[in-house]
Amino acid sequence: MAEDSQMKLSGLTDKVAIVTGAGRMRSIGRPIAVELARQGCDVVLVGTGRKPEHYPPQEQQAGWRDIDSVADEVRAHGRRATTAVTDISDADQCAALVDRVVDEYGRLDILVNNAGAARGDDRVAVVDLDPEVWRKVIDVNLTGSFLMSRAAIPKILAGNVGGSIVNISSIAGKMFGPNTAAYASSKAGLQALSAVMARELGPQGIRVNTICPGIIDTSRIDDMGRGEAWERTIQAMIPLRKAGTGEDIAYLTAYLCADEGSFVTGQAWNVDGGTVVSH
Repeated sequence: MAEDSQMKLSGLTDKVAIVTGAGRMRSIGRPIAVELARQGCDVVLVGTGRKPEHYPPQEQQAGWRDIDSVADEVRAHGRRATTAVTDISDADQCAALVDRVVDEYGRLDILVNNAGAARGDDRVAVVDLDPEVWRKVIDVNLTGSFLMSRAAIPKILAGNVGGSIVNISSIAGKMFGPNTAAYASSKAGLQALSAVMARELGPQGIRVNTICPGIIDTSRIDDMGRGEAWERTIQAMIPLRKAGTGEDIAYLTAYLCADEGSFVTGQAWNVDGGTVVSH
């Protein structure tokens, strides 16, 4: 779709946004960062500093450069971009990142807590779950969002114009499937954290929402395979009979940060093709 045919939202021009977990080529974080730039935001792209030899084959073949490649895409929309390697489970690093953003840009308006622990050794029964693996998932998915929010909130408030925090959760935090104890707990906790912050910060003009993606076709789920097994999963789980894209999450993120979403806070939005139906 040509850019000039895409919806332009209100109130995002010259806003400054931090997006964590923004460096993967096939992802949710990259489309969020690019869409916020297209809507007029300057974007700070946060990554883990992963080594190129650990990139998926598709990224290696493309000459991908993690958050630096996404920064180029942000700048192609005429917006400023800053890259930052940060361990979001470390309070001091989160605080230093937010201070750097305000020093460089003079403001902070939007925080998107998108960084998440990769699928891996946590997908086992509780009795088989290594406590260190549990802690890592909780530290990245929940504690990292808490620490980033804790650091960012005073800076957003200092602007006296309100702002928006969007936490990227998962329908796993509502479905509670077997062998997902750490992941589901972290995402359910993130939804609770978002709701509490929405109540606390609403009177001060900061809106806090959660997006709960379903099956989104990114590199993080490549271990599910493709072909017939993939199609059977899609047909069985998703009423719309297709996987989502990172752009599906990006469009809603931009809406929640824009003036058009100004009366929405404290909500956990399912973007899942109808997998989870709530009332």
